[in-house]
Amino acid sequence: MIALMLFGGVIGDRFKRNRIVGGTDILGSSFVAISAISFIAGFASIPLLVIMGLLFGILNAMWWPAMSGVLPAIIPKEKLKDGNAVVGLLSNFGFVVGALIGGALVTLFGSGWALLVDALSFLIAGILVWHLDVPPMEDRERTSVIAELKDGWVEFKSRPWVVAMVIAFTGINACFEAMVQVLGPLAFNEGTNGPRNWSMNLAGLTLGMICGGFIALKVHLQRPLFIAMVVIALSAAWDFSLAIKSPFIFTLVAALIAGIAIEIYVVNWSTALQSHIPEESFSRVTAYDAFGSYALAPLGIVVAGPLAMYYGVHRVLWFTGGVTVICALLALLVKSVRELRSIQING
Repeated sequence: MIALMLFGGVIGDRFKRNRIVGGTDILGSSFVAISAISFIAGFASIPLLVIMGLLFGILNAMWWPAMSGVLPAIIPKEKLKDGNAVVGLLSNFGFVVGALIGGALVTLFGSGWALLVDALSFLIAGILVWHLDVPPMEDRERTSVIAELKDGWVEFKSRPWVVAMVIAFTGINACFEAMVQVLGPLAFNEGTNGPRNWSMNLAGLTLGMICGGFIALKVHLQRPLFIAMVVIALSAAWDFSLAIKSPFIFTLVAALIAGIAIEIYVVNWSTALQSHIPEESFSRVTAYDAFGSYALAPLGIVVAGPLAMYYGVHRVLWFTGGVTVICALLALLVKSVRELRSIQING
C-alpha cells in the first residue's frame, strides 16, 4: 500500500480530489459489505478476507494523497491550521465513539452486522465527499505517470525542510509502530492487570490526541515545525516510562503527553505542507512524504518481537525512545525546519 501511494499521488494531482476520495470510499464500502455478508451468510474464509483487505488497501493508497488535498481546496490558507485541528478532533472522537459502537454491535448482533454498518458509514461518507463543491483542477499538460512521478520528486527534494522531516520520521514512525504494536503490550504482559493497564495507556494516548487537537486549534505557532519536533522528542517519555518500569500512573501520564505531542505535530505538519506546496503537485509530494515516513514502519513491527526476546523488552524500549529523540533533534539541525513560518492570520 505504501508503494502504491506514489501512483495515488499522480492520480490525486490529475483529477478532482473530492471525487477520488468519495469514489474510493463508495467502492471500498462494497468490499467491506462483501466481508460482512460472508460472515452473516457463513461463507467467510481467510482467502476471501485477504483479497478484500488487499483491494481495500489499494483503494486507500489512492485515497490518502487525494484526501490531504481536499481541505486546501475548500477553506482559505490562513484557516488551514484550524481546519486540520477540527478534522483531527472529529477523527479522534470518531475513533472513540466508533470503538464503543462497534463493540456493542458485535456483542449484540455479531461481527457480520457490525461490518455491514461499517460499510454503510463508508458509503455515506463517500457520497457526502463526492458532492462537495470543490473547484476543478487547473488544466496542465499531461505526461506519463513516470514523468509525473519524476516531477513530483523534484518538487519534494527541492524543499530541505520536507526532506529532513520525512527522513526523521522514517525512524520515528518505525519506533512508534514497534512500540504500540509489539513492545507496549509485551511490557504489560505481566500479571492479571497487564492487558487492562495497556488498554488504559492506549486510551490515555487517544485522550492526549484530543487534548492536542484543542491546543492546536487555540494556539498559533509562529515556527510550527520547530515546536512540533520539540514536542515529538518529548513524546519519547512514554517509551522511557515503560523502559524503567514506572508506576502505572506515570506511564498513563506519559501516554497522554505522547498523544498531545502527536496531534500537535500532525496538525502543524499537515498545515505546513498545504500552505507551502503548490496545489498542482501537492498529492505527489504528500505521497512521497507518506512513502518515506512509513517506509520502515512494517520492518519496525517485524523486528521488535525478536529483538525483545533477545535483548529484553525494556532495553529495546530504551532504544526506541532514544531513536525518537535523536531523529527529532537531528531534524532541527536543518535551518529551514527551525525557521519555517506559518501563514499569518489577518485581523
